[in-house]
Amino acid sequence: MMRRPISLRSFRPTPMPSPSLRGCAAALILCATLPALAQTPPAKAATKPVAKAAPKAAAKKTPAPPPEPALAEADAPQLAAAERAYIGDYACEFKEHVHIDKHPKVAGYINVAWKKQVITMKPVLSSTGALRLEDVTGRTLMIQIANKSMLLDTKIGQRLLDDCVHPEQEKLVAAAKAAKIADPEAEAAEQARSGLGITPTAGK
Repeated sequence: MMRRPISLRSFRPTPMPSPSLRGCAAALILCATLPALAQTPPAKAATKPVAKAAPKAAAKKTPAPPPEPALAEADAPQLAAAERAYIGDYACEFKEHVHIDKHPKVAGYINVAWKKQVITMKPVLSSTGALRLEDVTGRTLMIQIANKSMLLDTKIGQRLLDDCVHPEQEKLVAAAKAAKIADPEAEAAEQARSGLGITPTAGK
C-alpha cells in the first residue's frame, strides 16, 4: 500500500494553558486543603507536673503540766495559819498582780497565782506575827505583814514582787495612820507588827 504523506498544515499543536489558568488551579487546591488543616488538632503543650502540697506539719503537743507535789495532812497550827491568809487579788508594784486562794483539794494549804505560775504554799505563823507562805518545793516564799505582802525567791535571795497590797491591808494602813494621829506611840507598835519573821542563819 502506498502511505499518504502527512501534511504539516493539518497538524495543530495543543495549546498550553495560560498563566492565569495555572494560578486559578493552585488557588483551588489551596482552598481545598485549608479545611483539612483547620480540623487538625493543635499539638498539646507540654504540661508541667503539678507539685504535691507538702503535708501539714504535725500539731505541736502541749506539754503535760508537772505533777502536783504530795502534800502532808495539815496540823492544827497550819490550819490556823491558813485562816490568817488574805484570800483574793493583790495589787503590786510595777502594775503586777498576784492572786491567793485556798488549795482546792487539801485543807491548810494556799495557792499563789502569779503570771503563769501557780505555787502551792504551806502557811506558817511566825513569832513576830508575820504570816509566811512557804513554797512546798522550797523555791519561793511569800510573806504577809500588816501593810503589805512580798514574794521572794529563796534560791537566789531576791524579791520577785514587792508592795503587794490586799484590800484588807489597805484598811489596816488607813487605821494605822489614824492611830498615829491619836497616839504618838502607835508608830513603834506598827514597826513591831511589820517584822518579816526572817531569822538570819550563820554561814549562809
